[in-house]
Amino acid sequence: MLRITELRLPLNHAEGDLRPALVTRLGIKDEQLKRFNVFKRSYDARKKTAIVLIYTLDCEFTSDADEQAVAQRLANDTHIRPTPDTRYQFVGHAPADYQQEKRPIVIGFGPCGIFAALILAQMGLRPIVLERGKEVRQRTKDTWGLWRQSELNPESNVQFGEGGAGTFSDGKLYSQISDPRHLTRKVLTEFVKAGAPEEILFVSKPHIGTFRLVSMVEKIRADIEALGGEVRFQQHVTDVVIDQGSVRGVVLEGGQQIEADHVVLALGHSARDTFTMLHERGVYMEAKPFSIGYRVEHPQSIIDKARFGPNAGNEILGAADYKLVHHAKNGRADYSFCMCPGGTVVAATSEPNRVVTNGMSQYSRNERNANAGIVVGVSPQDYRQDGLHDGPVNPLDGIAFQRFWESRAFELGEGRYMAPGQLVGDFIKGQRSKVLGNVMPSYKPGVTLTDLAQKGNGSLPDYALAAIREALPAFDKQIKGFSMPDAMLTGVETRTSSPLRITRGRDYQSLNVKGLYPAGEGAGYAGGIMSAGVDGIEVAEAVGASILGVEAPATRNGAKPGQALMG
Repeated sequence: MLRITELRLPLNHAEGDLRPALVTRLGIKDEQLKRFNVFKRSYDARKKTAIVLIYTLDCEFTSDADEQAVAQRLANDTHIRPTPDTRYQFVGHAPADYQQEKRPIVIGFGPCGIFAALILAQMGLRPIVLERGKEVRQRTKDTWGLWRQSELNPESNVQFGEGGAGTFSDGKLYSQISDPRHLTRKVLTEFVKAGAPEEILFVSKPHIGTFRLVSMVEKIRADIEALGGEVRFQQHVTDVVIDQGSVRGVVLEGGQQIEADHVVLALGHSARDTFTMLHERGVYMEAKPFSIGYRVEHPQSIIDKARFGPNAGNEILGAADYKLVHHAKNGRADYSFCMCPGGTVVAATSEPNRVVTNGMSQYSRNERNANAGIVVGVSPQDYRQDGLHDGPVNPLDGIAFQRFWESRAFELGEGRYMAPGQLVGDFIKGQRSKVLGNVMPSYKPGVTLTDLAQKGNGSLPDYALAAIREALPAFDKQIKGFSMPDAMLTGVETRTSSPLRITRGRDYQSLNVKGLYPAGEGAGYAGGIMSAGVDGIEVAEAVGASILGVEAPATRNGAKPGQALMG
């Protein structure tokens, strides 16, 4: 088969226009094209009045001779190449009579843990998954308990439980990671098998939404169990057993010990107590940058019009998103984060008396407001500012930094997990908001209007406040209406990524504990569902190669596990 990229057609072209356009592009007769399928469809909206769809197509010809003739004739065309093989190849499989004395353990059942466990199960290695939270449907009830009744369950919430933080998000299934082995295709294929719409295989920015993710996660769990794996809920790992530089097992909250020589740490970015335990056990980790800020809400119609002009509301385009960056005068970078078209702002704390915001959309993306994080980068050196920390940077300092601002947000929200909020117009002017405008905040339990930048008691560090105040009008030049006075800021967003990295080598193992495999967002190696899923696959391959005694495939950076350590 041949793959054709950059085939452009008008936005509203007829369904039957694709085949003749493809035949013309290839310079062949219609009968020479046996069939084709759409591998990817995106759009170019730079000219709002003339938006075009951009296709990547895989074509099968009536005969091998026809394909070879086209390939030779168009050999200099960079947009026509042989179709790559995107099928997933396992590193190996356990024999049918394989018996494991010590089964591999996966700690955490978010996107990374799910795919680590699934791959291990598909290789016949019968993993044991230990998830501190509850199964997804009970977890959903607990999460709604916070949103509707201000009742937080610290072990079952947006951060902890089956599906991880990605369950209560937009369900975005795209990433900018390097993917030479097409592992994202494996993730998408497994999601489709679990009930996701097939369109996620070809649309440029696929998403699923929370309601669909719930049933999909359950289906993948059932597949893991059918293959001999186990998923155990409400199993909080409180210790790891390390002997002479190698992991020997884990200890659960009730004191039970499970022996294992291979432990995958798919913790997620909010397992703060587990990070502390690992640090106390001497597992090597380091502080890393992340970002903090607010959620901003606008009417989705404003974003649609700014991005698509007269084509706003087109069914193919759907609800518009955006991606914005501004470099402030004080040297800070502001950017939009986790943009959720037609979604809601959600309470995402996992600890009592702290407020954290995040964004979520359903598959339909048909809520009134658009929301996104507007966040500012912070570095480990910032953790010592404002008198929060003294002395050298500790790997856990980022957690203390996050907690400080989350507690401040709880105070400004005046309790019961209400979030502090301010109209964009008032924030720019530096005055307290007293009355809501036309944009109704979607955050539940609710929003307390205040001055987010009040002197001596601001909701973020001064440098972040200044950078965001400068960025909002700058973003208005790219998205008309972005700094509209009635737009809503809700704080605070602190869980953009892990504040630390549990550093590993190219064999995917901890730098100083053999058999311990840091993975996903919590370990600082992913950001979002897709990259976390891919990292889970690669870590599972490293574990499988170790158990089965086979060679692991090349990593995304081109090296094979075990060649060298990452700097």
